[in-house]
Amino acid sequence: MSNQQWIERNRQYTLTDPESGFTFAAAGMKFTPEQLQSLSGKLAAAHQEMLKLEAGAVKNPDENRKVTHFTDRIHYTESSLFHDVEVFAAAVSKGEVTGSTGKKFESAVINGIGGSALGPQLMQFAVNGPYWNERSDAERHGYLKIYFLDNTDSAEFADLIQVIDPETTLVVNISKSGGTQETKNNAAALQDFFKSKNVDFAPHFTAITMKDSSLDRQAHSEKWLRIFDMAESIGGRTSETSIVGHLPAALTGIDFKSFIDGACAMDRWTRNPGMMENPAYFMAALWYIAGGGKGDRNLVIVPYSDRLILLSRYFQQLIMESLGKELDLDGNVVHQGLNVFGNKGGTDAHAFIQQLNDGRDDFFVTFIEVLKNAMPLPVGENMDMGNYLHGFLAGLSSALRSKGRQVMQITISEINPYNLGMIIALYERTVAVYAELIHINAFHQPGVQAYKLAAKGILDLRAKVIAAVSSSNGISGTAAEIAAAIGMADDEVEIAGLFDKSSANCDYVSRAWDSERKTWIYTIK
Repeated sequence: MSNQQWIERNRQYTLTDPESGFTFAAAGMKFTPEQLQSLSGKLAAAHQEMLKLEAGAVKNPDENRKVTHFTDRIHYTESSLFHDVEVFAAAVSKGEVTGSTGKKFESAVINGIGGSALGPQLMQFAVNGPYWNERSDAERHGYLKIYFLDNTDSAEFADLIQVIDPETTLVVNISKSGGTQETKNNAAALQDFFKSKNVDFAPHFTAITMKDSSLDRQAHSEKWLRIFDMAESIGGRTSETSIVGHLPAALTGIDFKSFIDGACAMDRWTRNPGMMENPAYFMAALWYIAGGGKGDRNLVIVPYSDRLILLSRYFQQLIMESLGKELDLDGNVVHQGLNVFGNKGGTDAHAFIQQLNDGRDDFFVTFIEVLKNAMPLPVGENMDMGNYLHGFLAGLSSALRSKGRQVMQITISEINPYNLGMIIALYERTVAVYAELIHINAFHQPGVQAYKLAAKGILDLRAKVIAAVSSSNGISGTAAEIAAAIGMADDEVEIAGLFDKSSANCDYVSRAWDSERKTWIYTIK
């Protein structure tokens, strides 16, 4: 491609919102006008499905559920729920709402998993930065420090309780169904921690959940401080523009209305039926072409900003949980999906970019550039760190393209809630449209449910093993020997795993290596 052809291609395949400066440039992708035209029928059909979705049609047929994140946020900032959250967060920051001790809240713990944690984490890191909690109360203008529990890992919990004081800690428990086990585990552990410090947990606990969920019932029965309702029609991975994202943001002083305004501005742009006037439709078409309609290329997200490092994790859930499906809408086995990975630039140039440049050609890259520097940092005459960062991005993009690798780029003016809302809304729409192109349900997650059922089976097996071993008044042997002795020979491998875990944590289970038989000998007292 000649330089003039490159210039013309950029002019033709760059979409810009002049009001915000948000730009999507796709000239670095491999596609032809004919390929785009061949998708016009599919995109027209997808557009009709988007109209149905926003008109209230059931778009998650497996769960007979509407999908309302695009439409709910249009009116959210005018709702009583939005007002209640803003009033509550302001009262907390001023010390007008306190816990059982009467002391001002200093910290908030967000207890959730998946979309209930990733979105709030991304927002905090992007807008308030990584060192928010190190600022003084005055520097935070009374807003709270923020911590996250997003797994059932005792290490995460042990780290958290080293830095929080239950007397001044507010806990936000987020679970739409109320039955998410990881969140329930952490809530129970936090309650025990509060009790161990002689602090009544109830005036410190809040909940975000559906009405009449198990969490809702628990919060009411235990008289928690506040309960905020969550819509059943909003999935976890698309919940950041709802109450799920709002309360954590408001507790740390983030302008959530601006975030919603940005998302809604992108929604208006991406409701346009024309592909070349709609960045989501254009991006979805490019994903389809690049991966042959089967996701045969990996999507690499490289934001050139430390504040946006969590974008790749956020988009992993949004994209992979939405698009990774075994069956299409007609029940045919299709094994669809789109792998997502990434970190940040220019760090990535010293990490995995070597493979992208010289290794397997099985990916396409999306660079994200932020024009405004956080501060001027001169590093030479007429040169600063921001110019170097731009040079590294432009240079890497050019190097990849010279090797025939595919790249696209998003450019925003600066990192703020508005622009973050635009980015998230763009990808939400792109995922929904791409799902229509490949004829799958983007709004359910049967694979997640399958793993939960499998995990329950292991935990049920653990209970059976404990009961069987307890009745034997002590036992010793290899996993195979013990499994046979308790009538569970078919579960030898799983029982070995349970004993391995218990031997590291329970004083009544130990193991010793048998060098002759090359296996562990377990002793259960």
